[in-house]
Amino acid sequence: MARKGQDEDLLMEDELTAAFLGEDENPAVADDTAAAGQAAPASEEWDEEEAVPGQLAVDVYETKERLVVKGRVAGVNKSDLDVSISDNTLSIRGTLSAGNEDDVENYFVQECYWGEFSRSLALPVPVKEDEVEAILKDGVLTIRFTKLKQDTVKKIQVL
Repeated sequence: MARKGQDEDLLMEDELTAAFLGEDENPAVADDTAAAGQAAPASEEWDEEEAVPGQLAVDVYETKERLVVKGRVAGVNKSDLDVSISDNTLSIRGTLSAGNEDDVENYFVQECYWGEFSRSLALPVPVKEDEVEAILKDGVLTIRFTKLKQDTVKKIQVL
């Protein structure tokens, strides 16, 4: 495949920047976007009242005897965590508090997520729901379940 010229690459970068920033100054960008079957960049502001909770990233792995779920929850107090299990589905909810920010006049960079977060996931293997251990240490929530031992083959009698 032939490489585009440098001017075409710059135009593409400008189009990407405009799309990222939501700028509608270049009508060709909107036309190209619509022609590609993509939605045009939104020019509306975020509605702060319709905030969607963040989703907690987790690692899930197993050892010979246990199923382990780990998630980074640095800055969350134990009292602000709600961990529950029902029908082999684990739910983790919490709140990340940024502290008192009443005197902030202007943010220059705001990349950290503050507010409510949650995660529900179906556990990949059967576990003993009454044998669970949840530990919060150094900003990492670790939940360990004892796995249920299941027979590998169950003989079914044909009638």
